[in-house]
Amino acid sequence: MDQPQNDPHAGQPVLAAGAPMAKARAAMIMLHGRGANAADILGLAEVLERPGFAYLAPDAADNMWYRNPFMTAAVLAEPNLASALGLVASLIESTGEAGIPPERVAILGFSQGGCLALEFAARNPRRYGAVIGLSSGLIGERIAPEKYAGSLDGTPVFIGCSDVDPFIPLERVRQSAEVMRRLGGVVTERIYAGAGHTIVTDEVEQVRQILDKMLAGAPA
Repeated sequence: MDQPQNDPHAGQPVLAAGAPMAKARAAMIMLHGRGANAADILGLAEVLERPGFAYLAPDAADNMWYRNPFMTAAVLAEPNLASALGLVASLIESTGEAGIPPERVAILGFSQGGCLALEFAARNPRRYGAVIGLSSGLIGERIAPEKYAGSLDGTPVFIGCSDVDPFIPLERVRQSAEVMRRLGGVVTERIYAGAGHTIVTDEVEQVRQILDKMLAGAPA
């Protein structure tokens, strides 16, 4: 089905796994990378193995959240990016309506999806359960810290990336982590020497620890 040009991600499928929303103690929104799909990133839920979580993974139109490279000026004007940001907001709203407030929602993404996760949280700062950017950084030709205002209010933020990632420059990772700190996030930044553009074992363990802390603070 063709999507409206001004909102290309509207009406896209959202896959679910884990606990039913009505019984879940926490939720995770999972955002896939360019060229991948919701089923790909949802496979990470099985690896994390954290009962009590409801996992939601939306599909991007044409398998991409935005068309231009993330470190360009053009990407910020894309309707695709605006639509993607709106979709994340709508998912957080829907989890809230199901009884899971934002402070019990983790936003996780890999690659392009990780860039989207970080950008959404930086533009819409508040207390989330966690913000997790794997092989990712904030979006735009350059980072302008002054354009981000508000407070993440102690939200755990994890940013992991290779030092030689072919798509994500190390300096952008560093800059993104600093912006999240300035916004009041409790940032863990992990740089993996010589790793590829992939999710490494230590990142999985770091995410598990974050989710365990979320569950420890959630109502039984």
